[in-house]
Amino acid sequence: MTARPDPSAFALDTFLMNQECKSLLRLIVCGSVDHGKSTLIGRLLYEANSLFDDQLDALAVESQRYGTQGKNLDFSLIVDGLAAEREQKITIDVAYRFFSTERRKFIIADAPGHEQYTRNMATGASTADLALILTNAKAGLTRQTKRHALIVSTLGVRQLVVAVNKMDLVGWSQAAFRAIADEMCAFAAELGITDIVLIPICACGGDNVVSRSRNMDWYRGPTLLAYLESVEIAATPRQRPFRLPIQLVNRPSPDFRGYSGRIAGGEVHPGMPVRIVPSGQISCVDRIVTFGGDLERATAGQSVTITLADEVDASRGNMIAALGAEPPTTDRLAARVVWMGKDALVPGRSYLIKVASATATAMVEPAIKVFDLDTRASTTTDRLLINDVGDCVLTLDRPIAADAYAANKETGSFILIDPVSYDTVGMGLVQQPAAQPGRSGWLRKLIGLAASAMPGRPHPGRPATAPTRESRIRSIAKAISWRGTGSLDTFLVTLIITGNYTFAGSVAVSEIVTKVTLYYFHERIWSLIGWGKSSDPDTLAAQNSK
Repeated sequence: MTARPDPSAFALDTFLMNQECKSLLRLIVCGSVDHGKSTLIGRLLYEANSLFDDQLDALAVESQRYGTQGKNLDFSLIVDGLAAEREQKITIDVAYRFFSTERRKFIIADAPGHEQYTRNMATGASTADLALILTNAKAGLTRQTKRHALIVSTLGVRQLVVAVNKMDLVGWSQAAFRAIADEMCAFAAELGITDIVLIPICACGGDNVVSRSRNMDWYRGPTLLAYLESVEIAATPRQRPFRLPIQLVNRPSPDFRGYSGRIAGGEVHPGMPVRIVPSGQISCVDRIVTFGGDLERATAGQSVTITLADEVDASRGNMIAALGAEPPTTDRLAARVVWMGKDALVPGRSYLIKVASATATAMVEPAIKVFDLDTRASTTTDRLLINDVGDCVLTLDRPIAADAYAANKETGSFILIDPVSYDTVGMGLVQQPAAQPGRSGWLRKLIGLAASAMPGRPHPGRPATAPTRESRIRSIAKAISWRGTGSLDTFLVTLIITGNYTFAGSVAVSEIVTKVTLYYFHERIWSLIGWGKSSDPDTLAAQNSK
């Protein structure tokens, strides 16, 4: 097995043809911190001869500087490239590595194990075909190991390989391996995963990674690399309905109007009837335009610009879909959420939701269910805390087009964004995109009011306007109405004490005049102070255009 051909017999055309014929497996390596994920990946790359001479020389030098294996090579340094990762001996960010053998190409995502970096792990799992979950033979299944298994299953990964690492710490015990295997199989069954393989390994020594281990002659299954080379990749349905989320309306000239984006499902050809969702307008494809020229057919994964035979009103956030196979249009989503924000996810709070290229305002309905990693059951709660995985219903301020995640990952997944900080605080998948008519109208109105009150963000369908200064007439009117109301009690108290209407009225009027003057100048000064005003880019752009 080698990724590098013999230089003396190298033929570029033959090499490229062989690479094209190989299948590609995308996998994520995950599990608890310090269970050996980076070491395992480094060992795989080393044993498969996928490291070049300069990489090996650098590894030898870095092993003496940062390594933890004495005079031996520290394979974790191959993928832990950040200085903080090497100093702390942990993985922080997702590291992607490509290598190939004679039988298959691989893209490996090395995911961090710390709970605080769970969001990074979830990102790496979103594109994986298979999950390699690493666990320490001595520590067994930890909560973080279970959390990672739950996340990968939530994101649609249905094939698991569990590598029980550091078998040397338990004396290469078959009983210890079997205990972990039984517990992991039971947990996977709770998640609905039946395609699971367990392999005992020792990443540092290379036992059962590429070569069979003499220390575990009781194990009769395949080595890790042999299994990865031979596992059948779950076939992706090629006949999915056509989906093109519009990213950009392309108008280079008055004679050309194209809709640009990356095809998220199915295929398209000129003359194909389509519908714009959520508006419902019908047209047919005129041209498929790319940088290299027009295409007769385009499939999922290609970025194209489509022109339509009719003039239709479509913009970013809309979707072009095959006529008769459109995605559901709904303002209510039953979803599973992986929460990553420091502040809890709570009902009644507004968030921005981004599904494909569409953005709306979402509010969580009560009765959230959280998955308990210990009891393996869903319990009702009033909030989701950081790293929790739960089910909830999101009500949106406007209808959007969304598929179920099981039907299409790209148009059935979403992220939740904090409307104040614009941090991504959650990611999730749509389970049931169909809404119940009439049930959430009042909540949608409430969300609309909340959206219009967000700093710098106009209500959907309402043009963005620049922040306006307080006019002088408005300031005077507000001051008079405020002091007129506030001086009513002064008039009544003075009248009760003196019994004189004239005197009480004079006191109230003098108070109004004095306070109005002070209030007016107070308002004028604050209207000119920029501190605390919104600095949202859309608002500033609208202000600068005036």
